[in-house]
Amino acid sequence: MSHRIIVDSCGELTDEMKKDPCFVSAPLTMELDGETFVDDETFSQHVFLKKVEQSPNCPRSACPSPETYKDFYDCEAENVYAVTLSAALSGSYNSAELGKKLYLEEKGKKNIHVFNSKSASVGETSIALKIQECEKAGMPFQKVIETVNAYIEGLHTYFVLETLEHLRKNGRLTGLKAVVASVLNIKPVMSATDGVIIQLGSARGVRRALEKMIDYVISQGVKTEEKILAISHCNCLKRAEMVRDALLKRAKFRDIILLDTGGISTLYAADGGIIVTL
Repeated sequence: MSHRIIVDSCGELTDEMKKDPCFVSAPLTMELDGETFVDDETFSQHVFLKKVEQSPNCPRSACPSPETYKDFYDCEAENVYAVTLSAALSGSYNSAELGKKLYLEEKGKKNIHVFNSKSASVGETSIALKIQECEKAGMPFQKVIETVNAYIEGLHTYFVLETLEHLRKNGRLTGLKAVVASVLNIKPVMSATDGVIIQLGSARGVRRALEKMIDYVISQGVKTEEKILAISHCNCLKRAEMVRDALLKRAKFRDIILLDTGGISTLYAADGGIIVTL
């Protein structure tokens, strides 16, 4: 194995990625009412969503420890890459960087690079696949870094959620000037600029908000036929398929990924949330 790609568990892996030994997932954890949920193959979205619904408290998350990353770096692969959710939203990036420092101090020289996705969920998935593409093309380590960093700068993330409460209560909406009133069933259309959550607009009801989000995706999409459209959904496959089909009517894409959210994305997207990256 010439390379390893570590994706923190906010980034969902496709079935093909799970079968490929080059990809590994670094699990984050969630806590609710004294119970800890590990975001790995043991995570049950159904069980978690039910417990969230029944609890008066907001679930909290914790990133992988530096030691966890250090252990993942300790492998036979010559080139090792880590992809973390936005450094503006989580400590996962800093933890991966510290894990890199600990590994190099303990084990010596090795090619390791940590990518700040400036995104989350399927944004990380797309970045991991881009790394794989570069490695398969035979690019040198530094060229892979340059190419993937350019890819990250051109990646756009959009989302529409039923509720922003989990983001707000966990401090992920810091700097957001205003969030529309949910009492009127007004749903914001959100995006990320340099990894920081911003509000693009709003609409009455989820369906209209999704339609507005689709308009943003199309208006900001450049050379979509060369890009991967990635969609993740939290327990709402039909809604995600509607978004996919609506986008396909207006543009062509190199490939399409559609995944259900893992643990961390489930926590923040909440039941019914849709995330799109392009």
